[in-house]
Amino acid sequence: MQANKKLLSTIIGILFTAISFAGPTIPIHGNIVKANNPGIQYIGRVDFSNPERPAFNFPGTEIRANFEGTSLKMIARPMSGYFMVQIDSCEAFKVSLNCPADSVVTLATALQEGRHSVRIAYAMEGLETHPEFRGFVLDPECEILKPTPLPERKIEFIGNSITCAYGVESTKKDAPFEYATENHFYSYATLVSDSLNAIHTSISRSGIGVYRNYNGPKTGDKDCMPQEFTNTLFADSTHKWDFSRWQPQVVCINLGTNDLSTNNYDARLYENAYRNFIHTVRNVYPKAKIVLLSGPMLGEKENNIEKSILDKLQKEFRKKGDKQIYRFDFTPQDGSLGYGASWHPSYLQQQKMASELTPFIRQITGWE
Repeated sequence: MQANKKLLSTIIGILFTAISFAGPTIPIHGNIVKANNPGIQYIGRVDFSNPERPAFNFPGTEIRANFEGTSLKMIARPMSGYFMVQIDSCEAFKVSLNCPADSVVTLATALQEGRHSVRIAYAMEGLETHPEFRGFVLDPECEILKPTPLPERKIEFIGNSITCAYGVESTKKDAPFEYATENHFYSYATLVSDSLNAIHTSISRSGIGVYRNYNGPKTGDKDCMPQEFTNTLFADSTHKWDFSRWQPQVVCINLGTNDLSTNNYDARLYENAYRNFIHTVRNVYPKAKIVLLSGPMLGEKENNIEKSILDKLQKEFRKKGDKQIYRFDFTPQDGSLGYGASWHPSYLQQQKMASELTPFIRQITGWE
């Protein structure tokens, strides 16, 4: 049985192929299931303005479905980027739609007849690639089946490149940013969520801050997280998010690394902006436990400034009656677990972060 499972995982991981040639389109054979099929589930901020082409650009956005048959293909907008895919309980693998004619990717073949499940997670930030999901292709006469109820536990992670898992697949600390080495599926956010049998959203963007983005002016930027937080799609204010669609029990805010990472910052402005942002988050998530996180990347001086400000804000809100504001500090990285690209957390570091945060969330929620 174990050997068959390993063989199936190998087949799935090796045999995925993209119909990605610049020439004439190869006809699609099978039952084409549109993206608005009621059996397909979406997790995250998705724009359904065109129900047959739902759009998203935050990392970690998920698509789930149950299906029947021996094979599965995914249809997406060309140049949508990288996705992680898990068929049944097999090991997850990455697929790519990074050529101008990419539109169909084979996710599984040679499956046993019967019922199967698929979990697809967007691995990267899609601000430049404008990803869209356009449906599945099943074996002829096979169908999408009734969906499995999603977990009731919900967590939202609001963050920067650390939460995106920038460079997590790289082992070279001096390497530049590449979409190919970013993978939110390997982030502490996904690891924590999966460990707790929860689903999560990741409202995160590399370089973003609360009042000042990476290396921005001392007076601040106008496109920081507070300005982007209400959007369905990052950098698109035309579609505002309906917060009634998603009410998490826990919200983890991991912001401040970019605000404080270069010398040209004003700690007072950071504090004021963070205070206002907590009010914003509380207004849209009135019942959530809000956790203020300090990240692992700052140097000792800025790390102490960040922790001091977050401690102050927690005490301030609790004194005013909001007892559901919490604090948590990740252990600063020291290189013993390696680095990802641009000195970002490695996969081992992301695993360590998850191992630290998971029991804390269990403690404050009572989740087993």
